[in-house]
Amino acid sequence: MLRNDTESINSTSTDYGHIVQEFPAAVFNPTSPNDIASLILFSNNNSYAPFGVAARGQGHSVRGQDLAPDGVVINMTALSNGSRIVVSESPSLGSYADVGGEQLWIDVLHATLDHGLTPVSWTDYLYLSVGGTLSNAGISGQTFRFGPQISNVYELDVVTGKGDFITCSSTKKPKLFYAVLGGLGQFGIITRARIALQPAPNRAKWVRLLYSNFSAFSSDQELLISTSGKMERDGFDYVEGLLLMQQGPLDLSFYPVADQPRIASLVNQYGIVYTIEVIKYYDDSTRDTVDKVVEKLTKRLSFVPGFMFEQDVSYEEFLDRVRIEEKILQSLGLWDIAHPWMNLFVPKSRISDFDSGVFKDILLKQKVPAALILIYPMNRNKWDGRMSAVIPDEDVFYVVGLLHSSGFNEWPAFDEVNTQLLQFCHDAGIMVKQYLPHYQTQEDWKNHFGSNWQSFQEMKTKSDPNKILAPGQRIFNSLL
Repeated sequence: MLRNDTESINSTSTDYGHIVQEFPAAVFNPTSPNDIASLILFSNNNSYAPFGVAARGQGHSVRGQDLAPDGVVINMTALSNGSRIVVSESPSLGSYADVGGEQLWIDVLHATLDHGLTPVSWTDYLYLSVGGTLSNAGISGQTFRFGPQISNVYELDVVTGKGDFITCSSTKKPKLFYAVLGGLGQFGIITRARIALQPAPNRAKWVRLLYSNFSAFSSDQELLISTSGKMERDGFDYVEGLLLMQQGPLDLSFYPVADQPRIASLVNQYGIVYTIEVIKYYDDSTRDTVDKVVEKLTKRLSFVPGFMFEQDVSYEEFLDRVRIEEKILQSLGLWDIAHPWMNLFVPKSRISDFDSGVFKDILLKQKVPAALILIYPMNRNKWDGRMSAVIPDEDVFYVVGLLHSSGFNEWPAFDEVNTQLLQFCHDAGIMVKQYLPHYQTQEDWKNHFGSNWQSFQEMKTKSDPNKILAPGQRIFNSLL
């Protein structure tokens, strides 16, 4: 059903970023993937001109990537009319789940836990659509071990930009399969994904370790994601990192109230405190040994003595941890505000320079309100180079997420900070790659994809010759 009422149009004219606003001509509520194919065929055959079509799950992009100026936004949530999460098993694949592209990862978690199973790779926030994260990569603290979410998909159903409904995998239409995964919605709309599952643990030891020295912090993070020997087999199941900065705001809610003053004092003393966050999952069979495992793993680390903190939570509580923060921010009116985020992949060889030039010389010196700043390493060999997602060339690279939030009138100041840090990286020769990329010119997109640009372009011509899909990414359509 096509709708062009004011409420439908306005609700799909912006996204979580609240920075870009573009009004569609209509919003489409499909009842099946065939409806989506029909809409795309209609656009291709439009006698006047094909119109842009954007699939919208939860609208969690931050730069208008899921918008369709003067086109049609597909409300993917309209497909959720019944069970579109089916857990199965086969001799060749083991356990897996067939999941509608519109489904939320939190619902996938609940459905698979009912079978004692779980996906292996996650995002930090679970109220995102499956199709949305698979169109980018889907990363979190498990990525160092299992790869991003796109590395844990067996099969896809895709509606291409020509309106063809295609089932693809590594052995069936493999070029389309690999292109769509991390393809920014350019080649097809994901209507189903077959996701790898494994047995689910019951609980999690959730540990944070504080560092005053960046070199010790990064060395320990790299040790924890090592893919050799016992660290691979017996190490932590999740590794992330975050910054506590002198200018604040300081979120110390994880830590015991009695310890918060001395943590704040440490931050004031050093300006920046680097935090390693790790998880060790356990169940009934490992309940009696998990504490010894955690002690052994942390014994060799160089955190500030006395600044190790731990919680014991259920598996679901940990995975859904951001939801609690979301509800608090919503109650304060601080969720639906501007989010001028910047997410980067930084080569390991230059991460120390990035710390000096960005964290210290830009964010700390200019007293930029810190919000949430994430930093943690990943292993390149857990990514599949045939997929469209772009990462640095080095074996180990870091994700750095500057998750700014601001009032609707203040976001340009944070964007200026983002421009400064990108200019610093350019001048210093740090070959960063944007994650959830946003560029103003096609030349920037060419630089982003590098040697993969030609194959990306060729697949676009083959699967979406009229350049209908995902116009909000502004890769092939006219750029503003």
